Amino acid sequence: MANKAALEGGPDDLRERIVTLTAPDEDLKIPHRGGYEHFRATARRQDSPEGQLPVYEWWERTEIAE
Repeated sequence: MANKAALEGGPDDLRERIVTLTAPDEDLKIPHRGGYEHFRATARRQDSPEGQLPVYEWWERTEIAE
């Protein structure tokens, strides 16, 4: 089974709240509405339908350069 994480915070319209981790403990960069939402690992875990997952917390948004 792939490693997954629960996302906390960020835009209300961000649909995916459980995502696949490519490298545990590295920041996540999620494409969303012409930019990226950035999430950082926390020490917390959250129960989910997919088991207990590490929580990644939103910390900033960057725009995609055109």
